[in-house]
Amino acid sequence: MMYPCGSIQKTPVTRRQMLTRCANGFGALALTSLMKENAFGGLIADHPSKAAGPFEPKPSHAIAKAKNVIFLYMDGGPSQVDTFDPKPLLTKEHGQPFKMKMEPTQFNNNGNTLGCPWKFRNHGQSGLPISDLFPHTATMADELCVIRSMVAEFSEHTNANYFLHTGLGLSGRPSIGSWVNYGLGSANRNLPGFIVINGGLIPPGGLDNFSNGFLPATFQGSIFRPDTPPVSNITPTEISPALQENKLKLMKKLDSGVLNRIGRIGAIESSIANYELAFRMQSAVPDLMNLNGESNATQKLYGLDAAYEPTRTFGTQCLIARRLIERGVRFVELTCPSVSGDRWDQHSNLKGGHTNNALAVDQPIGALLKDLKTRGLLDETLVLWAGEFGRTPFSQGTDGRDHNPFGFSVWMAGGGVKGGMTYGETDEYGYKAVINKVEMYDLHATLLHLLGMDHKHLTFRFSGRDMRLTDVHGEVIHDILA
Repeated sequence: MMYPCGSIQKTPVTRRQMLTRCANGFGALALTSLMKENAFGGLIADHPSKAAGPFEPKPSHAIAKAKNVIFLYMDGGPSQVDTFDPKPLLTKEHGQPFKMKMEPTQFNNNGNTLGCPWKFRNHGQSGLPISDLFPHTATMADELCVIRSMVAEFSEHTNANYFLHTGLGLSGRPSIGSWVNYGLGSANRNLPGFIVINGGLIPPGGLDNFSNGFLPATFQGSIFRPDTPPVSNITPTEISPALQENKLKLMKKLDSGVLNRIGRIGAIESSIANYELAFRMQSAVPDLMNLNGESNATQKLYGLDAAYEPTRTFGTQCLIARRLIERGVRFVELTCPSVSGDRWDQHSNLKGGHTNNALAVDQPIGALLKDLKTRGLLDETLVLWAGEFGRTPFSQGTDGRDHNPFGFSVWMAGGGVKGGMTYGETDEYGYKAVINKVEMYDLHATLLHLLGMDHKHLTFRFSGRDMRLTDVHGEVIHDILA
């Protein structure tokens, strides 16, 4: 461009400058949308903006009955008719051809009616029927709300696991723990708001079951182990604390320079927040994992001295879970320990497999419920016991059960639910839900409701619409609320 004098020309823009300005311009367009989201309204407390951090507690939509959740995930699908849904007709017709129409199963190796190998007994003042598989859990029967009419949309482990954890049978959506963390924040800035204690079995579908999906990375599940080291890279490699602090100060200075230059970008701020949390965890985690301060009676209650190693593993997980919710962690999920056999997925050897899995988890679960109640924590802690589906009332082969998504049992305790009750029914064989059918969306909606969140208003703008855990489904199960 020539100016009036005819002799002065504006300095041309270099290619590097042009690319930088264009890139930042597109970032500003994206930022306009991102800044409208709740998740980006206040991110980093230590950032010069002085906005609230992603780990800070957030107000709920309504008065909450529960502050925390402990999800006891029973990987593989426990059999409802062998645990919490007694069906005398199975025993009566054991070995006879199954008299209902059979739906297609995972392996289509269907046999005859298979009776329950265990006896059911009534427990507590409520008389709640529980299988002999769970003698320790049965001592807390009056705290349990057993939902016998759960249904799922998938009969294959990976898709069913995604559905249970995220409300969609495909990977890529945020886990329920991430939604809770996003909605409420954490009451402890030194620990993540969503922690998975891995007992040895990561479920089919892998770590995507605990993913933050499209939510900011600060809300992803953090994987802990119940042994040493509990978290990878938790021990500093620097020779002195001062050296590590200097490195972190330099990183923070460089990151802040990037933010000041290109504007607030959620992914970068999430990374900064996660680095800072990791630094704080180096002090918080050793204290959390040190169980020496727990009395011998408490350690024995949880089975830390049990002869069966998986019991000791899951007992440690349950004790750590109690310590985590005491420290304000919102959502704690426990995966199953490895037993001699398969997870709760007995396509054969039903009696041996379910016996081993129950032996691993029963004493620790009973102890967890009792310990929470004794400490006054059960009223504000929602405990959920669930697998991804149930199992068939007819055999696979001769002594196993195939997958069954048409009617199965889960239970909740504490956190605002009625104890000593059952909700819903399956048919006389325990095959399909027939009364008060509960979909996964309803379970999720009820869990969020107990935490003070309206599942219809807990949303995140993604891909052009307001996304939520329950999508366009879900009703709160008011009949089970205390």
